[in-house]
Amino acid sequence: MKVRLRNQGGVTKECKIGFSWTTFFFGFFPALFRGDLKWAAIMFITALVVGSFTVGFGAWIPGIIFSFVYNKLYIKDLIEKGYQPADEQSRNALIQNGIISA
Repeated sequence: MKVRLRNQGGVTKECKIGFSWTTFFFGFFPALFRGDLKWAAIMFITALVVGSFTVGFGAWIPGIIFSFVYNKLYIKDLIEKGYQPADEQSRNALIQNGIISA
């Protein structure tokens, strides 16, 4: 399911809700390409730390975990930056998934 968010300047972003397949397959790169440098750095450092303790074998574990939560984190960050649901369908989807409250 996708939602559309719009800021006061009229910029609209379409975001997927739920599991992030791009994060699952490509790690921190989707966050980097979206311009979400904070979460890209957190994902990279987490993979680096876990990988250093497991001689590189465990570096994929944070990627799996972030795959389940990254889209929600990204949407919440956009809302904090002033984005609002662009339509009623997007608003209802955000409420149903517990991202915003009614």
